[in-house]
Amino acid sequence: MAGKFVLKNATGGKFMFNLKASNGEIILTSETYQEKSGALSGIESVKKNSVSDSNYERKIAVNNQFYFVLKAANSQVIGRSEMYTSKAAMENGIESVKKNAPGAAIEDQTV
Repeated sequence: MAGKFVLKNATGGKFMFNLKASNGEIILTSETYQEKSGALSGIESVKKNSVSDSNYERKIAVNNQFYFVLKAANSQVIGRSEMYTSKAAMENGIESVKKNAPGAAIEDQTV
């Protein structure tokens, strides 16, 4: 099973999506979008921008856990990872996004 984007309703009538790896783990969570069309555009942006390592910003949280954000060409954040206990685990997460995002199908749970 390949990775997939899961498009969901968010609070306040907004929309968001998760990218799930083939094992069902969430590897990237989007920001919230006012419109469904914006969330669908965000998915296309992840597909396009996920292949370039320079679009990933590696970060360390205040609790010393590692995470990354994926940015579009215009430097807008389009997705954020979960927290990882090691830098190596974070790098594996980035590789998973690179592998899964470009060809991932969309499962629309908003209908």
